[in-house]
Order: sequence, then structure tokens, then C-alpha cells
Amino acid sequence: MAIKTAKTRWRDVVLVCRKCSKKLDGGGFGPDGDRSLRKALRKDLNAGKGRKADLAVIETGCFDVCPKNAVVAFNAARPEALLIVPRGADLREVKARLGLDEGAIPGPEPVALADG
Repeated sequence: MAIKTAKTRWRDVVLVCRKCSKKLDGGGFGPDGDRSLRKALRKDLNAGKGRKADLAVIETGCFDVCPKNAVVAFNAARPEALLIVPRGADLREVKARLGLDEGAIPGPEPVALADG
């Protein structure tokens, strides 16, 4: 059987520890503190879901850091630094530390129109 590829639109991939998220009962982030870090980032960045999204925020297995009242996350483009995000952290700071400020996730490229 041949190996196939599946295309994505992902420009960034953020991995979030599923075990840490569960320890916070799936909440602690977002404006009301009622979302998981994964859902709060997706919502705040209008990231969408699946392969057609510009950004993938994926919960994964444990990173063996296990902080209290925090979640471990990192941008896959910068795996040298795991970010320990405390419950209730400001999402603007989280996005900046992950390298995901608004300019980091551009929309579709503008199309130049021919003169004429």
C-alpha cells in the first residue's frame, strides 16, 4: 500500500497537554474562565477546526512536566521551550509567548489584479 499525504492549511501547530487540561476540569481560560486552553485559543484566534483551519490547536499526551493549576503548551515550530500557562492567564500574553500574535496567522494572500 502506498503512503499518501493529506494537505492542510495550518501555518502553526500548538500542542496542549490533555492531562493538564483535565486536571483543571476543562476550564480556567477565556473571558469567563470556563474554557480549556485549547478552546480559548481557537476561539480567540478564530482558528476553526480540522485541516482547513489556519492554526491547529491539538491536545496531546502528557509532557511529564505536570504543573499545579497550569497547562503545558508549546508551538511546534519552537519545541525548545515548553510554556507553563497558569489558570486564568491573559490570552494575549499566551499568544505572544507562543508566537501567535494576530500578525503571525495571516489570512489568504491578496490577489493582484491585472491592469487593463
